Amino acid sequence: MKQILVVEDDVMLNSGLCYNLELDAYKIVPVHDAVAALEKIKNEAFDLVILDVNLPDGDGFELCKKIRSTQDIPVIFLTARDLEVDIMKGFDLGADDYITKPFNINIFRKKVAAVLKRSGGPKAQKLYICGDLVIDFDKLTATVKNEPIVFTPTEYKFLKIFANNPGILLTRQVLLEKLYDSDANFVDEHALTVNINRLRSKIETEGRKYIKTVYGMGYLWAGDTE
Repeated sequence: MKQILVVEDDVMLNSGLCYNLELDAYKIVPVHDAVAALEKIKNEAFDLVILDVNLPDGDGFELCKKIRSTQDIPVIFLTARDLEVDIMKGFDLGADDYITKPFNINIFRKKVAAVLKRSGGPKAQKLYICGDLVIDFDKLTATVKNEPIVFTPTEYKFLKIFANNPGILLTRQVLLEKLYDSDANFVDEHALTVNINRLRSKIETEGRKYIKTVYGMGYLWAGDTE
């Protein structure tokens, strides 16, 4: 099921958009400001963002820049700002469509469907950013407080597993299975502890802890909630 983030501060309009999009069998996540939108995008994968330009805590154009700096998600601007300069700015930022209010809801639904068909689905995240930690999983590069950090391939695998499961308890067995697939039963659990400790030593500081140990159970990535 396609998941769409609707960023619109008008509560009634937001609700109406969500209702109509749900009729087309999309999963809809509504938010009403830029801060909430960024938080959702950091923790969930979306196929499309419907974005108002005038938000109570910021400019939709700036929010689009922030979104596009980390992820390649299709964006449709939905706004009352109908000046040519605003429309051109929206497309210059990479908008997939720019719809001005008032609008026909059925045409809007068709445009959403067209953008989703063209995009083909959620794009891979360019960068993972959590506190002072920045990871490029495609290039296998990372920094902590802008200082480059060298990780082993196994450590990158651990980081990707944690980044994809923020706040979720991962038992030692689950971690081993995700890391080594079918060979998990043949791996010494001591190796898991050693790798986790080595990873902690590279990314954690006294004021920032990313990996939480749940004694007797496993580990969870707590960095996103710090």
